[in-house]
Amino acid sequence: MKKCLVGCCLLLSLLVVSSCTTNNNRQTEKEEVAEQNAYSATVRIVPEYARGFSVSYNDGYVLLDIQDPQNEESTTFHYALVKRGTKPAGIPESYTVIETPIRSVICMTSLQLSNFIKMDALDKVVGITSTRHLFNKKMNERLESGKTAKIGIEGNFDNEVIMSMNPDLILVSPFKRGGYETLKDVGIPLIPHLGYKEMTPLGQAEWVKFVGLLLGEEQKANETFSTIATRYNELKALTAEGKVKRRPVVLSGEMRGGNWYAVGGESFLAQLFKDAGADYFLKDDKRSGGVILDFETVYNQGDEADYWRIVNSYPGTFSYKALQDQDPRYADFRAFKEKGIIYCNMKDTPFYESMPTEPEVVLADLLHIFHPDLLPGHTPVYYALLK
Repeated sequence: MKKCLVGCCLLLSLLVVSSCTTNNNRQTEKEEVAEQNAYSATVRIVPEYARGFSVSYNDGYVLLDIQDPQNEESTTFHYALVKRGTKPAGIPESYTVIETPIRSVICMTSLQLSNFIKMDALDKVVGITSTRHLFNKKMNERLESGKTAKIGIEGNFDNEVIMSMNPDLILVSPFKRGGYETLKDVGIPLIPHLGYKEMTPLGQAEWVKFVGLLLGEEQKANETFSTIATRYNELKALTAEGKVKRRPVVLSGEMRGGNWYAVGGESFLAQLFKDAGADYFLKDDKRSGGVILDFETVYNQGDEADYWRIVNSYPGTFSYKALQDQDPRYADFRAFKEKGIIYCNMKDTPFYESMPTEPEVVLADLLHIFHPDLLPGHTPVYYALLK
């Protein structure tokens, strides 16, 4: 009887061990298959609003194409993203291979940095350009500790500092001032981040998916953007056709060096005003980028605008008197006379470092100003009426 029990126990033990071994082997096989097919998984990056990048999933790699969203005939940049340590076959020769997830990166603009802030991935950012208007506590701590370095400004980079940080890649803005030719000699991959060229608020915010792809955090990026887009579209629906009695007209920009700098009617800003239930004073202008005008042109088209949007870095408390002191002609605008100045002081607000990934918050600010009855309890974050 004892021998029988011992035999049964031994057989049971062998079955358990065999089962565990089989399960472990299956788990290992599953992990290996998941790793091999990481870019064929169900979680994928699919741009919905952004026009500046497209993604194509293949067996073991992702093809990433980047192009100026304002110019379909511009240069297209090609990258193949592969899992670190792998060398999948079939990658087109015209594509530069980038291993992911990236471990470190240099950001050239606040907009790029905003994506890493939103993704809670500032530990990956080892270099930035300007620290002007930098509010983020964690990034300032990284700068103080030396974990992140200042690399200079566009056109005057410190290559020695860049090489000492040894990032996996550098995000650049190739259509801005540049100075990137010297960086090519450093041997670090340069990838354009063209979120600033997007012509819609959600298009710009969707570049968080682009960064999520580089970080290997596709699901988190998708969930993050979904939350943004859902709230934005909810607010946008409040001012849909026929839902507001009157659409106020909005002026934007200021005189600088004898010229008035604004943006065209196909721009990010014009779309934002439209979604907030207002009309941009240049809404019929077909340009999507910057527009330089003289004072007379602006006055002829915007003197009767209900509101005037101003963003600057004013030392101290900005006021109507301070605005008039800059140019006495400003007092002739209706928006000035009727206290319709929409203002944001970048010295007090993390405008460029967080606004790009919070278009729903910006939209709420503007909705509260243009149609206060729609969001009566809203507290301004970026824009408020100047007192």
